[in-house]
Amino acid sequence: MARFLILFVVIQGVLFGAQLTPWGQDYFVTPWTTGLAHFCAQLVAIFDTNAVAIGKVLRSSSNGFAVSIEAGCNGVEATLVLIAAILAFPSTWRQKAWGLAFGFVAVQGLNVARIISLFYLGQWNMTAFEWAHLYIWQALIMLDVLIVWLIWVRRINRAPVDGSPPPSSGGLGAVTSAPLAA
Repeated sequence: MARFLILFVVIQGVLFGAQLTPWGQDYFVTPWTTGLAHFCAQLVAIFDTNAVAIGKVLRSSSNGFAVSIEAGCNGVEATLVLIAAILAFPSTWRQKAWGLAFGFVAVQGLNVARIISLFYLGQWNMTAFEWAHLYIWQALIMLDVLIVWLIWVRRINRAPVDGSPPPSSGGLGAVTSAPLAA
């Protein structure tokens, strides 16, 4: 457990440090955030032709309301926490790859729902928008990271990472155990 916690903190430090560099911002964070705004605008445009994206801003052309997707709202930080947790946990590289792919889709999918819901909530009621933005969605995104990681940990093959077979029960016969009925 100590190994996991140390690796988790170190990997997070490296990932967060890298994304805060000018290179990380210019080549990853800014293009990702701009692409996210345009993706959300395209999804919204299926039902509402008044949604447009300009840079990292999702705007309604009918009433002028806009949401700017800033750091902490683009899902990058939540995804980095999940990446660090998966990479730090003892498992095979194949299991890590599966977890990273599944986790990325889950976190970013929820983040898209977050942005679109806030886009419409802000047009309806600014007090509700502020409350949902600052409290509800912040907690839900991090809860999503935790749940995705817990699902991944539960689903991965619990065989030893080094490829050795599981330990035998010893003795002549196999020992079985069953839960006690309550």
